[in-house]
Order: sequence, then structure tokens, then C-alpha cells
Amino acid sequence: TSRWLGGAAKAAPVQVPVRGLGAREALLHAGALLALQRGAPLRPWLAASAAAQQQPDPLRPPPGSKVAIVVFEDLQCPDCANAAPLLEEAQKVYKIPLVRHDFPLTKHNWSKQAAILARYFDTKSKKIGDEFRDYCFRHQAYPGKETPYINNPDDLRQQAEQFAAAHKIALPLVIDPQGKLQAKVEADLNLGISIGIEHTPTIFVVSNKQQGKPFVEVVDRSNLYSQIDEMIAEAGGTTKPATGKKRAATKPSAGTGQ
Repeated sequence: TSRWLGGAAKAAPVQVPVRGLGAREALLHAGALLALQRGAPLRPWLAASAAAQQQPDPLRPPPGSKVAIVVFEDLQCPDCANAAPLLEEAQKVYKIPLVRHDFPLTKHNWSKQAAILARYFDTKSKKIGDEFRDYCFRHQAYPGKETPYINNPDDLRQQAEQFAAAHKIALPLVIDPQGKLQAKVEADLNLGISIGIEHTPTIFVVSNKQQGKPFVEVVDRSNLYSQIDEMIAEAGGTTKPATGKKRAATKPSAGTGQ
């Protein structure tokens, strides 16, 4: 990208747009042009481009939705736990999807395993999987906490067994024998890295609009509702404030991945 944009390629405002919304396609097209120039076969590049078009864009809403909230989160991250209730409230108020991506940080000792467990509960139902994610947030360890908390992988397993029993779900000793659930977690992690995610939580309001930038990062969570309003309007929808619609009264910190 430096070749196309010069020094501006490293500026923060262009990093996510370049990497998240077209870098893959740009590289494929550049490769195809280079192959054409050298007289090399084009078929591999065309096949790769066709495959890329079938992959979902992480900064677009699910099919059938005009606007959505997208979050990259770590289940051991305190600020992710702080953000979760606000995101879930906004999802209910606006009746828009909340897309949760795994982004377990290497400095955390149980977050990746928690993400794999959540994927296991997803196989029972997405609702139960998300309930387990919120359960992990509520049971994070911090000084002075009296509720049984998760401080290490053994604590996590114990809490997962209690959660499973409460939902009448059998939790096998080995939940991911073929590594398929771990592969999904790692795919989310790599997806986040590919669009420049560096901390958790990283939150976006995304849309299906075809003109202009179809997403905005929510840096100040007290602006979440206004940013959703703006994105819905830009996507051609209408915002009808719900009765008693609650907006964030405080100014939460941006994600720090603690």
C-alpha cells in the first residue's frame, strides 16, 4: 500500500479501510496483472479471486441486515465484560445483529480455552453459546470479588461444568477432539489481525451501504447509539427511537485488552 499511498499508507485513518475492505482483492488483482505481464497462467489468480468473493466481509452486516454491531472480544478481558451489556442492550433496542468474534490475547491464561468452550456450547444453540460468554465475563477474577471466579484453566473447567449442568448439557472430558472448534477461534483471531485489530474490545458499527465507508469504529462507547443512528440513516433506513431508549450516560474507556 505504501507504493500507492506513500507515507499516508501508515496513517491510522487508512489502515483499517485498506486492510479490511479490499486489500485482499487488490493483491489478487495485482498478482493477476503481474502474471499477465509475464505471460504466466491466470487461472490460479482467477480461482483465488472467486474464492475470496465467497468469503464474508468482517466489516459488513450479515445477509439481510442493513446495519449490525461487530465486536472482537476476549472473554478474560475486563473491558470486554464492561462493554458487553451495552452492546447487548443496543442490539435489543435497534433490533440489529450483534456479531461476536473471538480475539483471545496471548497474555491471558484461559481466554482461548474459554472461546473454544463457547464454541462447543454454540453447537447446542447460539443463544447458549452467548450465555456462556456472558457467564465468563461475570466470573472474571478481580480483587475483592466474592462470587466464585475464574483465575486459571482449572477454574474455567469447573465453571463450565456448572454452567453445563445448569443447562442440562453433558460436557465431555475432551470437547474438541478434532480441533475444529479451535480452528474456528483461530480463524476469528486471524481475521482480526488481517484488518488491524490490536486490542479488545474493538467495536464497529457496520452497514451494507455501497457508497462511502460502510463502517465506523466505536472508540468512545458513549457515542454508540448516535453512531448506530447515523449508520442506519446512511444505509437508507429510518431510526425510530424506542420508548425509554437508554443511552450510555458515562464515557467508558476504549478497549485496552486488559
